[in-house]
Order: sequence, then C-alpha cells, then structure tokens
Amino acid sequence: MFACAARVPELVYLGTPLAADEDLAAIALASARGRHESQADDPPTPSLLPLDGRGFLGTPALELLADGAAMAIDPVLRDTRAEPDAITFALADERAGIAINLRWRAVSPGVLVIETSLRNMGDAPVTIARLASLALPLPDWATYITRYAGRWSAEMRSETGVIGRGAWLNESRGGRTGFGGGNWLLAHEAETGVTRGQIIGLHLGWSGDHYSIVEGDADAQRRIQMGCRLDIGEIVLEPGTRFDAPPVHLGVSGEGRNGLRNAMTDHVRRHVLPDRADWPARRVHLNSWEALSFDMDEAKLKRLADDAAAIGIERFVVDDGWFGGRRDDRTSLGDWTISPDLFPAGLDPLIAHVEALGMDFGLWVEPEMVSPDSDLYRVHPDWCIHAPGAERPTQRGQLVLDLTRSEVSDHIFAALDALLSNHRIAYLKWDHNRDLFPRAMKGHAQVLAVYALIDRLRAAHPAVEIESCASGGGRIDYAMLSGCHRVWASDNNDAIERLRINAGWGQFLPLEVIGNHVGPSPNPVTGRRLSMDFRAKVAMFGHMGVEADPAAMSADERETLAAHIALYKEWRDVLHSGSCHWFDLGGDSLFGQIAIAADGGRALAIAARTDFADDFNAPRIRLPGLDADARYAVRLIEPWPDKARRYLPNGTRWRNGIAFGGAYLANDGLALPLTHPETAWLIGIERL
Repeated sequence: MFACAARVPELVYLGTPLAADEDLAAIALASARGRHESQADDPPTPSLLPLDGRGFLGTPALELLADGAAMAIDPVLRDTRAEPDAITFALADERAGIAINLRWRAVSPGVLVIETSLRNMGDAPVTIARLASLALPLPDWATYITRYAGRWSAEMRSETGVIGRGAWLNESRGGRTGFGGGNWLLAHEAETGVTRGQIIGLHLGWSGDHYSIVEGDADAQRRIQMGCRLDIGEIVLEPGTRFDAPPVHLGVSGEGRNGLRNAMTDHVRRHVLPDRADWPARRVHLNSWEALSFDMDEAKLKRLADDAAAIGIERFVVDDGWFGGRRDDRTSLGDWTISPDLFPAGLDPLIAHVEALGMDFGLWVEPEMVSPDSDLYRVHPDWCIHAPGAERPTQRGQLVLDLTRSEVSDHIFAALDALLSNHRIAYLKWDHNRDLFPRAMKGHAQVLAVYALIDRLRAAHPAVEIESCASGGGRIDYAMLSGCHRVWASDNNDAIERLRINAGWGQFLPLEVIGNHVGPSPNPVTGRRLSMDFRAKVAMFGHMGVEADPAAMSADERETLAAHIALYKEWRDVLHSGSCHWFDLGGDSLFGQIAIAADGGRALAIAARTDFADDFNAPRIRLPGLDADARYAVRLIEPWPDKARRYLPNGTRWRNGIAFGGAYLANDGLALPLTHPETAWLIGIERL
C-alpha cells in the first residue's frame, strides 16, 4: 500500500493481505509519524526513492554525475499509473533533465517484481554512479536480517542478526554474483520460524556485480537497498537514452520460512524458468568428472556409460577434457573442437553407444573463457577483457573473453552451434570458473552479452537443456535461470555439506533446478567417508545425479544406489511439482523436509541427522503442510539405514504403512530412530 500525496511515493503497508473492506486511508493515518526536534522541518518519509538534499541522512538510492561532478537531483512524483496487477510511479526532475519510473508488479501469489528505469531527458550526458533497483522501507516488525554468505564448496551459509543503527554493505566485484550471497536476503520478525512469523524475501535478478545495503537510522527506521554495482563511468546515458536496472523479486509471507519458500518457488516455476510447464521428467545424470577427471578417452567413457546404464542412469554427461589439447585446466579453453587424440572418429560413436544404452548425451563447456595456451588466443590475443598495455593476470590459467564485441560473441556462438547442430547433444553444462578482473569498464555489458548469447543459443536449439555452473554456486540467480534449466549448487558433493548448502538454495529455488549428486567416498573435497545409503537419500531431494565411478563402488553400494535411483524416478513427480516444507527437528545437525504433490495425494519426506545425538530419544518428526482433516498411510521406504534399523520397533507395520490423521502428523509426529550420525529416513505418505 502506497501514499502518493507527497513529493515522492511512500510505502505505507507491506505484509500479509488486508481484509477487502479495510479502510486504507485509516491505515495511512495510523502509520504517520510526527516530526521531532532533530529532523528537517519537512521530515523524510518512508520513500521509495530516498535521496540527499531534503534531510534524508542514509544512503541515497540514486547518484548521478555530470562533467565528473555530483548532480543535485530532486525528482517529484508526476504521475501514478495503476493497472490490475501493477502500479507505476513516474518521477521527474525537469531542471536536471531526469525521469525515473518505479514499477511494482504483483506477478504471483505473495510475490512482487520491482523494476526501476532512468531516462536522460536533458541535453548532456549523465553518468550513473548508483541506481538502486529497490529502496525498501521496512515494516516495523522486520527487525532481523538473514543474509547468505560462503565460499567455494561451502555456499549459502545463513547469518542472522538484528538490524541496528548504522549500515551493513555487501558488494560483489568479480563480475558474477559470487559466493558472498548478498543478493539473497530475508527480513523478518525475531521469532520467525519454519511455519510461523512474518517474513520478506528479497532477490536481485542479476548475474553480475551487485550490492545490498541494510541500514537503520537514529529513529529505528530500517531500510534495504539492492542494485547492480557499477564502476564510475561504466554507464553513461546520452541524451534521450534509458537505463533499466535489474529487477528485484520480493516475496512476503505471514507463515514463516515455509510460506515464503513456497511463494518464491511457485514464482520461479511460473515466471522465471523457461517453459517450465512443458519440461519432461528430470532425468538422472551421471557426470564423468569425479569418475575420470581429465583421464578420459572414448574407451573409458564407453565403459563408464555401460556402468551408468546398469544402475539406472538416464543422462550421460562428459565433463571437462574432451576438446582440443585439454589434458589439464591450464590449456585449450576457446578451442571448442573435438580432440582427435581422444575421439579418432569424433563424438558420434560415443553418443551412439550412450543412446543405445537408453541414455541421452550431455557435454561440459566454458564458453566465456579462453586459455592463453590455446589456438584461439594465439590468433586473437586481444579478444579477452584486458586493460590496454597492462599485464593480463589469470585465474585457473584462463582469461575472460570480451563477449561485448560482436565478433567474439559470434565466434563462440558459431562454435557451440556447430557442436549442437552436428551431434545429438541434449544438455550443456555451462561453466564459469573465473572472476572478472580487470573489469575494464565492461562488467555490466558483459553480463548482458552472456544473456544474449544464451538466448541466441536457446533460440537455435530449443530442445537443449542448459545447466548454469560457476565453480559450483558462484553464479546462481533468477536471471540466469530465465535461460537455463538447472543450477550446480556446489562443487562439494559431500552429503552432509549438501544438506547445509541446499537448505540455503531451497529457500528460493524449487528442488527440480538444484543439481544434487551422489559423490565418491571418501569425498574429494572434504575427505569424509559416508555410507551410500545416506549419500543417495540426500541426493534424491533435488535434481538427482551421480558424480562417481560405479566400478569403484562395492556391489552392495551399486545395489543401494540403483535402489535409490529407482525411488527417485518413482517420486520425482512429487518432488518437482508441488510444495516443499521444512520441519524443525531442533538443532543444527538435524534436517527435515517434506515434498507434497500439487494435488495433495502423495508426499515424500526426509529426516536426516549428521552428528551423534546427546539423547537416544531423538525429537519426534512433525510433518507440516498436510491436510489436517485427512488421513494418510505412512510407511518407511526401504532400504532402511543400517545403523538405525536395529532400533526400529514394529518394522513390518512401518514397511506396510500405518494410518494417521494429518493433524496428528503435524502436531505430534513420528518417533523414529535418529540417533546415529549420517542417518537418514525416507517417509512415504499417501492420502487415504
């Protein structure tokens, strides 16, 4: 709810839906605050465009330069255009020659998309130093902030704190969203939990550098700003031109994290993912990386494909090392031609072998990068982003191609188009393993060029699925997902770490886009040894895959893995179609979630423990999201965890199913053995 009587639009109410007969004018009156002694005579209000110059002392949402000096700007609301599901505020400063549009759209239940644009209406160039995509005055109840931060292989760790006086700033400077996680935020009440409490979710739909500012002033007024971070001089608006800031996706729920989670994931399915309603079932992957790494050739890959098919794999993906002279990670990026040393007859014999086994074929690429040791770089050394005359520092032995140059983008498109046109490739794993430095004033334009390249490729090959990967979770956002079908959540396949990592991504992403694989044991990142039963159960809650060599597994491990792959196929329509809810088991080492089919008829839950319990009697498993008035048959799905099954009474009854009411399952729950570390139960639920 907005007030439009002042110079700029004000936010009056943001929260759960109001009653249809609510008196909005009365709410506006009840929300107004009087001036106190230490304020401007015309005190600042909860503005959607807070700026310097009229007594606002926080971070301005807009900063412009003219001839290298800061511009004084004072836009005024000129027009408000209301539509059935949107409102646009048109502001202008005629003296400065600036017009600003703020557009708020209700796109899904509980979710808004905010779009901001700026036009130079003057007769001289204007430089944008900062333009917030969203400047949000927070409701009084939103006193806490949860942000997500991490590092490579430890993405999306949540950190929660009080929004006090002063400002918290997060910035990305690597040309991608990065591991800092600043473009995913929650603002909420102190006692917000998984099923209760008011909460706001915020995400900047942008794949490049970004910033988030959370600040509270001396009067306990709290604000959040989000936007793309720009280098000074990067965006110069010529007269008559416009700049569109990336959108912010804003979700609101009065039903805690689960309410927000399902509002945001429903929004992603409806409005972000490309043609989501037409997707086929999410096929089980086997990726070659942890099995073979660079030690691959046609014979080894065919053997791996044979072993993959034997355990039920549906898609065989050849990772890094198939092209040019690529035998390690220091060479050949940019040379997207099939290595004749590894594949004397090209890729077609391998693809035919894979398809004869009932699988389709996928391939790894890293199109935005070039190795100095490559044919492409030797011919076109200036095709990388660089500072003229300066050294060209590398990361992972590679540089970034300047896709803002049409000849570069055309070359990469032609190489990928040839691969997809000449071979039956169903899937591309699109990687991005290097930060952008130096930026050379091209960070923003490079992101737009990447979007254009992906869109161009999808238009030419609409049936090909694309996964977005960036050293794992270094570039995951709604903008990338608008052109892709899957994200690689982390390079860390350790099942304990994936429970933690996926809990972060799962607040904003549906399970079907989170690539979630069974890795080797010991794990190559953590060194931890975990049972196949535990690894496979955790991997089911996402887009399941395998990143290990079945030949290196014992016969029992292969049998256990095959059984869980079969279970995933049986339950993926439930996992990938309806709602998903966490349940609180009380502790950082306990994880639980339940996926409920869209029609409410079936549900699958996982309850997992990572440590050794202090008490033998673990907390009861209370299952939210079910119909309180319905009755359900509940069974424990086999195979059961070896450590825990010996403590399970009435095993036959649990195997066959026991009937409970939905209210009992939510309020009292199930007492299951969940004492030992690395234990997970799968719970199948069917409405009677």
